[in-house]
Amino acid sequence: MGTIDQHIQRDVEILNDPTTSSQSRKHIEEELAALKAYKANHPEDSYDPTTLELYCDANPNARECRVYED
Repeated sequence: MGTIDQHIQRDVEILNDPTTSSQSRKHIEEELAALKAYKANHPEDSYDPTTLELYCDANPNARECRVYED
């Protein structure tokens, strides 16, 4: 995907499709909420964040998100 705005737009289009399964819809709704939160927290970033970046933005104290400096 190109930018976070493109990813958000794609997710909205999927949610607007009446043939989207309920399981896919639930996943996309969660992803869309995470993307919007990431965009609000990082307005200067326009790139499409990875799943790990979305997770760490929502859970900065998670073990997977710790950053160690030498």
